[in-house]
Amino acid sequence: MDFQDFLSLSPNLRKITLPGEEAHFKLAPVLRMKELENLNIDRKNPKQAAVLSVFYPAENGETSFVLILRKTYKGVHSNQVGFPGGRVELADRDLAHTALRETEEEVGIPQHEVEIMREMSRLYIPPSNFWVHPFMGIMKKTPVLVPQEDEVESVLEIKLDEFMSESCLIKETLSTSYAKEIEVPAFLLNGHVVWGATAMMLSEMKEILRQLL
Repeated sequence: MDFQDFLSLSPNLRKITLPGEEAHFKLAPVLRMKELENLNIDRKNPKQAAVLSVFYPAENGETSFVLILRKTYKGVHSNQVGFPGGRVELADRDLAHTALRETEEEVGIPQHEVEIMREMSRLYIPPSNFWVHPFMGIMKKTPVLVPQEDEVESVLEIKLDEFMSESCLIKETLSTSYAKEIEVPAFLLNGHVVWGATAMMLSEMKEILRQLL
């Protein structure tokens, strides 16, 4: 989709009712659903984090957005695809500022060049005990993407048209740090399997964009 067409429609993003859990659960692994059934999240005193999906014109004028492939490390999200973002810090003004600050740190997109369009539904992540607050934003020029050396293995530029296609929805059998050989719903984007919390947030984003486009 041409970015100028997307830009002209983007103010309507604020008017769309969030699908929330209904969209999240479409891409939720069965194991995740079971974890959440009888979970009292408030008792766990979750940490807070924010992530950002930035839409921008790629060099050919098509609308794209950014995901990142995290480096391999000793943690539950090692070598997984996610949105740029991270935990709230004391100096952050609000959750949107957290998302913007972390995105600049992880992929080099300057905070002042992104307009936050709206917040999506927050999502609880049991393995890391985080409430994650996702945001959608727009940048009106093609960014120079610079991966953060110690955290980001690579930056993935996702074409909006490919993301909106039904062909990117798949089922994948994989093993994680807490489960072996489980089948999960996922997105196949730029050759990478995107599942779990990121896929659940992407599912809501896709539902929102369906209403917009």
